[in-house]
Amino acid sequence: MSARILLVEDNPDLAEGVEYNLRLEGYDVRIAENGRIAIEAAQSWHPDLVLLDLMLPEIDGYQVLRSIRQNGSSVPVIILSARGEEADKVRGFRLDADQYVTKPFSIVELLERVAALLRRASKNDTPALTEVTFGDVVVDLASRTVVRKGSPCALTPKGYELLLALLKRDGAVAGRNELLKEVWGYGAFIMTRTVDSHIAELRRKLEENPAEPRHIVTVWKIGYRLAR
Repeated sequence: MSARILLVEDNPDLAEGVEYNLRLEGYDVRIAENGRIAIEAAQSWHPDLVLLDLMLPEIDGYQVLRSIRQNGSSVPVIILSARGEEADKVRGFRLDADQYVTKPFSIVELLERVAALLRRASKNDTPALTEVTFGDVVVDLASRTVVRKGSPCALTPKGYELLLALLKRDGAVAGRNELLKEVWGYGAFIMTRTVDSHIAELRRKLEENPAEPRHIVTVWKIGYRLAR
């Protein structure tokens, strides 16, 4: 079955051009010309990837992305925007966008980014186990849920993916740049501090004493590892 791509863009000429090229690649494409339609389509159509403009009528792209994530979806999202300021990019990544592409963009590069994110989303690179434990934390890989001391832990999509990246290394060290590429995608406009802030959030939710973590351990000048 063809991958479903939701294209959220209010410029009809740009939307038509991007849709044409996506369909040439064999994707099933649906266009949403405003934020309200985008939120409805994300909930009812369940796309495999979202291409999201920020400057939209009625509801802007940031609110659309926030709605998608608050509904628990980890669908890959590529922001397409004429806003090229660092503050806009940081805001997008804090809302768990996967990549940020500034207009005007190369359609060839966009198609490569789409293909790479879809491959990463469909690849089953988690451990063969259905359940992993460390300390008083239980990670159910089948349902993508995390429980600590019998209570559910609400992780962001990126937080969960970061936890999985550490788990699958089975105690081996993961460098910050390595985690950036694996969890956020190669070429994403983000800094290693992004990894650090997400690690701090994981510790806050999963460690008995976040200030002195026993499981999510810092390896000085390199990165992190997960000690069971």
